[in-house]
Amino acid sequence: MDAPQPSTPSVALCLGGMDPSGGAGLVRDVMTLAALGCQPMAVSLAETLQNGVACTRIEPPSMDPAVRLEHLAPHLVGRWGVKIGLCALDDAAFRRLCAILATLAPPVRIWDPILAPTAGVGLHDGRALLRMAGALLPMGGWVVGPNREEAAAFAGFSGGDLRTAEPERLAAPWLEAGAAAVWLKGGHAEGDRVQDAWITPQGTVTLESALRLPGARRGTGCLLAATWLGLRLTGADDQAAALEAARRLRRQWPHAWAPGGAGRPMFAPEVP
Repeated sequence: MDAPQPSTPSVALCLGGMDPSGGAGLVRDVMTLAALGCQPMAVSLAETLQNGVACTRIEPPSMDPAVRLEHLAPHLVGRWGVKIGLCALDDAAFRRLCAILATLAPPVRIWDPILAPTAGVGLHDGRALLRMAGALLPMGGWVVGPNREEAAAFAGFSGGDLRTAEPERLAAPWLEAGAAAVWLKGGHAEGDRVQDAWITPQGTVTLESALRLPGARRGTGCLLAATWLGLRLTGADDQAAALEAARRLRRQWPHAWAPGGAGRPMFAPEVP
């Protein structure tokens, strides 16, 4: 009798920034998704001069990401998904990319709308995120995963609203722009506990509350969004994937390290 054949991994397409240190961006996405049993593919939307201390430069990639995406199209069939992260494309280049994505119609979609790396140079403001949303979200089906800072910038809120605004108020502009769901991260809220919210036009579900962990880590947004994508592609539903992604981040938190002892700690690779 023939031996049973292993199941074919789902393809997880990562579109985002290249952080050469691997603490965040495409390298972090690829490590996370491979550990979850997916086949990662990656297209750079931003090139950075970055290490564990800070990001000092962000530029568009030298090759048009839309052309690279077109060349990957034969692989993007069946059960697959996409994650979008840091993007330094101009509006026209981003619209070209979105047009191809709309044609490919990924079954699972998440956008991690990044304003800037945690330390160093900035990239976007709320107006830039609005333009990106206008090109991306009308195709439908997108989960958007902002933290409170990103959500407040998108909504045009002042700094005082950042930590105290109700989740529904922060999520409303994303839903109005066409998001299917908003996974609002709770790390920037006040208090000694962190709680995410999953918000759709049908209502709000508050996810598991947990004690705020000490210190800071690099690439938390990348890790959460990539983990969500991997879990969705391996069978979890939307909210279960968000809940488990947050749990996995907390489990990995104590094992973070700073290569060479320099800069902020990054998450250690998980062994599949």
